Amino acid sequence: MTLTKLEIIRSLRNKKFLFFSVIYPSMLFLIIAGGQDSTEMVGDTGLALPAFFMVSMASFGALTAVLMGNSERIAKERESGWVRQLRLTSLPGRGYVIAKTASAAVVSLPSIVVVFVVAATVKDVRLDAWQWLALTGAIWAGSLCFAALGVAIGYLATGDAVRPITMIVYFGLSVLGGLWMPTATFPRWLSDIATWLPTHAYAALGQAIELGDAPRALDIALLVGYFVLFAGGAAWLYRKDTSKA
Repeated sequence: MTLTKLEIIRSLRNKKFLFFSVIYPSMLFLIIAGGQDSTEMVGDTGLALPAFFMVSMASFGALTAVLMGNSERIAKERESGWVRQLRLTSLPGRGYVIAKTASAAVVSLPSIVVVFVVAATVKDVRLDAWQWLALTGAIWAGSLCFAALGVAIGYLATGDAVRPITMIVYFGLSVLGGLWMPTATFPRWLSDIATWLPTHAYAALGQAIELGDAPRALDIALLVGYFVLFAGGAAWLYRKDTSKA
């Protein structure tokens, strides 16, 4: 808990990080949906354009907070010797991974809420109270999957290589997963691939809630499966890194 609190405080003091994780997604939402007709429907999703991109940009913001924040920070901490110092304390390896994942998830919450506030006030997106609460909970909980991915990348890459690797994964998952544009606009073969990506399942949770439906079991299973994969990979890489130290 102590390490988690320290990580949250450090993230909140990083103005550059807060801009890209909290303000940047809202700006993108306004750029994409600001000048568009609020009644225009997005493909066969059943959602109007502002509602569709509200979920997409809230998911994108949470992804930014947990993925970018974890990967680069961990890689730099490994090179600076901070992780080695932590190993000399009573903190177990799983405690370090959990602290990084939990603190990143907490910091992702403002990015979600800000996008929702902007969408409701500027584009007049209206949902029932339970939908707002369910959307916030679903997108926040789903971000844990990408927080674990950020930890894994942080242990996989060196300090010099972590940023380009993270950016490729970050934008690749965002674009191919349909956060920036509907996957219905993709070629058929690419659309089929996109349906199995974690970002596609992530956005689908919020879209189902906006329509008043329960999220698909397949989307939940995909996110849980990816979380287990990423968290397991992060734990394995941590142990491998420990053996080298």
